[in-house]
Amino acid sequence: MSRNYRSPSEPILRFPEFKAEWASLFGDEIFDQISNKNHNSDLPVLAITQEFGAIPREMIDYHVSVADKSIEGYKVVEVGNFVISLRSFQGGIEFSRYRGICSPAYVILRLKSGHAEDYFRHYLKTERFIGEMIKNLEGLRDGKMVSYKQFSELCLPVPSIEEQNKIANCLSSLDDLVGAETLKLEAIKEHKNGLMQQLFPRDGESLPNLRFPEFRDAAEWQTKPLESLVVKSFYGTSSSTSESGKYPVLRMGNMVDGGLKFSNLAYIDLDDESFAKIRLIRGDILLNRTNSPDLVGKISLFDRDIDCITASYIVAYRLDKNKIIPEFCNFILNSQQYQKKIKALARPSISQVNINPTTFKNEVIIPVPDIAEQLRIAACFTSLDEKISAQLLRIERLKAHKLGLMQQLFPALNEVAS
Repeated sequence: MSRNYRSPSEPILRFPEFKAEWASLFGDEIFDQISNKNHNSDLPVLAITQEFGAIPREMIDYHVSVADKSIEGYKVVEVGNFVISLRSFQGGIEFSRYRGICSPAYVILRLKSGHAEDYFRHYLKTERFIGEMIKNLEGLRDGKMVSYKQFSELCLPVPSIEEQNKIANCLSSLDDLVGAETLKLEAIKEHKNGLMQQLFPRDGESLPNLRFPEFRDAAEWQTKPLESLVVKSFYGTSSSTSESGKYPVLRMGNMVDGGLKFSNLAYIDLDDESFAKIRLIRGDILLNRTNSPDLVGKISLFDRDIDCITASYIVAYRLDKNKIIPEFCNFILNSQQYQKKIKALARPSISQVNINPTTFKNEVIIPVPDIAEQLRIAACFTSLDEKISAQLLRIERLKAHKLGLMQQLFPALNEVAS
């Protein structure tokens, strides 16, 4: 059966040394399907992910177990193979840098000679390719995997091998830069976590291992239950929210790394009296009291001067600022030591776990120095958080730059068949 090719248009951005027209090839002219099940148990089981590609399961937080008997039917994935997964119609086709085995449900592709694997590693993850795949696959829905036959009928834009390598090197260099900046980010986070272990006392101790020079002769820290530091606590609203309304409502997804992300907000209309009872003010400490075991106990600081409330599963604690600085309290409650203690307070409930807000106030004991030392410690960690935010922004800008380049370096396919 004959097939109609679709010729690629000229890419918006092209390296000046290349003038030849691009070709278009069908998927099966570029990739072979392979299904090698001849392996032993020494090979790692690979998770096929949109974020990391094909990667050994033990390298990520992957909890699904695989029976030894079922592994016998698994397929071998070689370094440089591509994998069509159940989610390829959402996130493109994945690349493997590892030799391992994966579920026989996946389609394994081997690139034919004469092509640059890094070129296709980038192209098969582009929005443009995913759009072409969805457009040409009628009836594709969530949970239905793209078959090799369906992939083989897709036209892919292909330049010369030299231009493939040039495009791949350009985009891969940005990947390397993102990787380097990500390592810097992790280093800052590790430094912050290390300082938390040094600047806050350990269990049963009244002094931290490390104090700023001006406080080395200061008094010992005083341990106090959180309840003695709180002047007011209250739940958020249990009323239904919507996409619009007078007041924004913070939910669990807005609580990120001790701070708040003001995106994807819900909204609600309340009368003045109801709103005043649960209105947040700058310095309120928020506790996510009900959720899964991994997410329950999240703590964030409300640090805005805006009208805002929370959902009912978030409890707000208003502190006595003459006794404890909210920023200091937020940092200590977000330390690994205290997060472990807070999660230990969780008790099972229907399909979730729950932290009793009164128990939280009474059983969380906080070591507290004088106000001046609290301010100094809070300023130190705030400075590190600002560095973390700046580093995250740098990484996001690099990713956006790469995405923009991908849209310009890869051409569209003309709609008229030739």
